[in-house]
Amino acid sequence: MGTLSQNWVILSIILLLALSTYSDASTKTKSTVKSAVFYSPKVDLSPGISSNKYYYDVKFPRGHIALKNFNGEAVDEDGNSVPLYEAYLHHWVVVRYHKPINSTSTDDNVIVRNAGVCQGDVLPQYFGLGAETRKTETHIPDPFGIEIGNPAEIPAGYEEKWLINLHVIDTRDVEDRWGCTECRCDLYNVTTDANGQPLSLGYKGGLQCCIDDAQCRLKEGYKGYNRTVYLKYTVKWVDWDDSIISVKIYIPGMTDTVKKSNGLNGLNVTHNCMIEYDIESCNTTRKHGTGCVNVTKTSFPLKKRGYVIYGVAHQHAWGLGSTLLWKEWEVICISLPKYGNGSKQEMRKAT
Repeated sequence: MGTLSQNWVILSIILLLALSTYSDASTKTKSTVKSAVFYSPKVDLSPGISSNKYYYDVKFPRGHIALKNFNGEAVDEDGNSVPLYEAYLHHWVVVRYHKPINSTSTDDNVIVRNAGVCQGDVLPQYFGLGAETRKTETHIPDPFGIEIGNPAEIPAGYEEKWLINLHVIDTRDVEDRWGCTECRCDLYNVTTDANGQPLSLGYKGGLQCCIDDAQCRLKEGYKGYNRTVYLKYTVKWVDWDDSIISVKIYIPGMTDTVKKSNGLNGLNVTHNCMIEYDIESCNTTRKHGTGCVNVTKTSFPLKKRGYVIYGVAHQHAWGLGSTLLWKEWEVICISLPKYGNGSKQEMRKAT
């Protein structure tokens, strides 16, 4: 990663596409919408701590169904919303996987990726947001739905499961709240990366700094206490029937560097989906008004035609917005963040 200014973000766009024709989008599904509220395993926090854990076999609706809505937020032991200026919800992702029946090893799990352009273990999730989750609408209108639990798609000897990766940073009593939420290495007691290798001198921030149980520097004489939070997630779904049009999830990365080449079987497209990137310092970033604006663009081809049913961008603090375009001029959807002042107007935070 290059030189880091105070702006570090992760950007991705979640798209739901119907890859088939339909005649009337106002058609109602035949099944009744069901709803349930679930909680992740508890997350124990102390001032300045970063918790970035994976929870397997979490509670989730079962059976052959169509998902219609998914919302998540951080809450305390009493179910109250936890403010972002105390526990910054860096990100949460929900991943579908197949697990061998009676297996106790996570190594045997087979991730069921979304239909997006990224490959490997990059952006495989079905759902995922962060600090913006409380104000983001995720409803999928009729007659569309995300099909899961189809017995024909589950290999013999396996069962369908779900996991959650939850990254929360406790910013109470820290020296620099902005720096902690942006994972600046100089504010964390971390001198090696996730593989135990020394951080290079030019490395200033990123997920290798606020790894699980990393500690951000605290103010002298801090009086914080330990607390427990959970990811509360609400799921809505309907039983699967032939009136539902299945949609596919596409999650492209905003920093994807697409390479195209001609092969024996036609056009080959290679994607390099980066999870994170640095914003250039203000003296090299394009000036905009009284501040500096960094604009990142990417484009990606799809193998099939379809309709965009839903789209939203995941943005971190300092993000100004994201626009999805068709043929570089037709706007499909726009995601704009909302900012507040937090406690005692100490900092702004995306909501």
